[in-house]
Amino acid sequence: MNGVPPVVDLGAKLASFSETWTPKRIAEVDGYDVKLAKLHGEFVWHRHEAEDELFLVLSGRLRIEFRDGVAELGPSQLLVVPRGVEHRPVADAECHVLLFERRGVVNTGEVVEARTVRDPERI
Repeated sequence: MNGVPPVVDLGAKLASFSETWTPKRIAEVDGYDVKLAKLHGEFVWHRHEAEDELFLVLSGRLRIEFRDGVAELGPSQLLVVPRGVEHRPVADAECHVLLFERRGVVNTGEVVEARTVRDPERI
């Protein structure tokens, strides 16, 4: 690459889509994807057997339910869900998050359902 790398405007990227539970890839870092997603409602219980998953809340509030407890996140807070741990993200109102995951991670883990995204769109 020659020159200055592009600056990514998170606000502009978030404004470019409206669907929820459909992560969009915005950058790549050493084999990891940086994704944005809008969340609203309850997601499916799932786990990622071989990958950790990082959630960073940009706006709104996110509750991540675990079989033995709940984590509540607000803006500027992040949580790493360790590999193999079953969890369910829930957003009572629309929430915007940045996700950091190894390339190829499927958003629903081992579960296949209508919101499963295998290859996120690059925006």
